Amino acid sequence: MPEISAVKDSRAKAVRAFIAFKLPSDVMDLLQQIQSELKKEDLPIKWVRPDNIHLTLKFLGDVQPSELERIGAAMQAAVAPISPLTLCARGLGVFPSVKRPRVLWCGIGGELETLSRLHSGLDEALAELGIEKEARNFKGHLTLGRVKGKVDPDVMIEALTQYGHMVSRAFVLRRLTLYQSELKPTGPVYRELATASLQPG
Repeated sequence: MPEISAVKDSRAKAVRAFIAFKLPSDVMDLLQQIQSELKKEDLPIKWVRPDNIHLTLKFLGDVQPSELERIGAAMQAAVAPISPLTLCARGLGVFPSVKRPRVLWCGIGGELETLSRLHSGLDEALAELGIEKEARNFKGHLTLGRVKGKVDPDVMIEALTQYGHMVSRAFVLRRLTLYQSELKPTGPVYRELATASLQPG
């Protein structure tokens, strides 16, 4: 059975939360290297700190502390039929398009069908708690930065082509985490609130 632990403080205010996988340190190092290369292009992008890059499955918004335990249980139910995932980071892209880029991301390869199945199971479990399902199809990605100005589409395409060939080693994800995101002037600070472990089948 998946292991789960939760931290709850009924006296606390609502917390801004999301559910994600933490990445191995060497993968975060590679993403930092990609960011460093892209910074040479002088693109108007606010970069995400490498240690704040996660594979996010669900953004929850503001959550009441009294709901944390039930969210943890929903995570446990979602991971129960899922074995540890073998993935890699590869390729670059933007949302929503190169003509109107808002988010620059690194793609995911590997066991994507299993990742999608986990996301669907999590969405279903959380919907039973009254948390709305995702309106868009899930596309696993790692956000590298957010575009804060106009970018020439040709410049963006060139950057994606030049640096989009990087591929990480394969890595295994075994623990899904519920994070609190506390917004500060220096950037968001994340704290683990609950975890659920994927177990071999």
